[in-house]
Amino acid sequence: MASSSAAHLDVFQTLADPTRRQIVEALRGGERAVNDIVDGVDIHQSGVSRHLRILSEAGFVEVRPDGSKRLYSLRGEPFRELDAWVSRYRNHWAGRLDRFSQELQRRRKARGPRKNERTS
Repeated sequence: MASSSAAHLDVFQTLADPTRRQIVEALRGGERAVNDIVDGVDIHQSGVSRHLRILSEAGFVEVRPDGSKRLYSLRGEPFRELDAWVSRYRNHWAGRLDRFSQELQRRRKARGPRKNERTS
């Protein structure tokens, strides 16, 4: 995943913090002011602002001034990049899990029915 600045944090490091994940969840519904986010994550405004700054530096959120308010919203690009990266591994593990499932079925058939599976 490309870095947009020297201050850019690793996406996993950025999202590893539970409070930042809560903020991301709060922003899923759309643009929100800091005080609205504070109400949803139950930490002080200064803490929310610090986490929003980190999310902004990492490219996850953008801010739009609206009078005296600052409205935050999610940016799609880092989530698409993250999804693309994860999907490479998802495909790898899905294939392995499919083979594992097939092997379990083969072994069950070779073993025969269990005592409680037999019909009388």
